[in-house]
Amino acid sequence: MKPLQRKILEQLIAGCAEPLMVAGIDRPDWPVVLCNPAFEALVSSENPLKRPLADVVEELVGREIALEVSESVRSLQETTLPVEVAGREFLVVLRPLRLEADRDARFFVTYWRSGGHNVAAAGEHEAQQALIKAKRRIRDLSRDDPVSGLLNSNAFAEILEHDWAVAAREKSRLALVSFALDEFDQYIAVFGRHASDSCQRRVAQAIRRCLRRASDVAARIDGESGDRMVVLSHASERDRVADFAENIATAVRELGLHHPRSSVAKFVTVSYKLSIREAGADVRDAREFLAEVL
Repeated sequence: MKPLQRKILEQLIAGCAEPLMVAGIDRPDWPVVLCNPAFEALVSSENPLKRPLADVVEELVGREIALEVSESVRSLQETTLPVEVAGREFLVVLRPLRLEADRDARFFVTYWRSGGHNVAAAGEHEAQQALIKAKRRIRDLSRDDPVSGLLNSNAFAEILEHDWAVAAREKSRLALVSFALDEFDQYIAVFGRHASDSCQRRVAQAIRRCLRRASDVAARIDGESGDRMVVLSHASERDRVADFAENIATAVRELGLHHPRSSVAKFVTVSYKLSIREAGADVRDAREFLAEVL
């Protein structure tokens, strides 16, 4: 963004009475690049500038809404979400911004519009929430894996392609960690398909609880060596990614799911593979990157 453009935008944004924030989505983690005093007043901790968009939203309104915001950014869709912050109701409008010279959106703006308190507004608010939930349900039916509740292969491939393209422009690194349930064919032989599906859901829930940021995503992928649960992270330090993977392995062991035929332990356990690559440099494309951990 040119200095003059930025100064004009800063003056316009500062003069806005309602909270407003702009994030740069052509960089990893989508850092906040502009916000006005009204938005800063909502954030109780550190200054939101340069912090990841998903982290700021998660701090304000929780992980579920932060996941919705992350989904909107990746799909470049305009979205409206009703939220509550410190007892105040807001309608958050998310909108991609495109500059004339760029085909792709480089920024995402969020408008935090104060909600009304009269009966008509309350009814409108409830209708808006119902519509959002219905749209979310339709979307989830096409994107979620029916067994684990994580993303399915196609939805994960879309997100990985998007994040890979962003990381390639920034010459930054991405991490993938895949998890396989140890000797799971023996577990199925003992307990049957219904119990094995339940086991996979429990493991998936443990993985989801360990995700650090709303920008981290997990999916169930069909690989040549069997089904795997895969996590995409923007972490770039190998030690941190290894600790993250080990935390998930520990969380799965602590579920205490009995596995009488396992030679590893008496409970269900997972083994993992991890790979950290600089997008566009170490491997040719996102599909080749994913293949390394399947």
